[in-house]
Amino acid sequence: MQTINFGRIEGLQVRAGEPVFAPAPRVIRKLKIGGENGPRPEIDYDDFWLKHQTIELLEAIASVGEGQVLAIEVKHGLPFSVEIEHRPGTEGGRPHA
Repeated sequence: MQTINFGRIEGLQVRAGEPVFAPAPRVIRKLKIGGENGPRPEIDYDDFWLKHQTIELLEAIASVGEGQVLAIEVKHGLPFSVEIEHRPGTEGGRPHA
């Protein structure tokens, strides 16, 4: 997300609450004409605290169980919104009766 800075990540598969990167999700960068379009400066840091938005995204992915993150909208290198598709019977990461 720090590399994208502004844009979307689409089609991220989730298995057992963990992101799966094979196949790779689709990444769409949004370029601002006349603006800074490079990666966030934090990308060069060896260590940093995760922002609340990133922690919330990771918790949302973990709660999926089996499914797909349809889209993660990224603004200023941080997740802004997320669209999640749950497999029938596993919404929220728990099987339904």
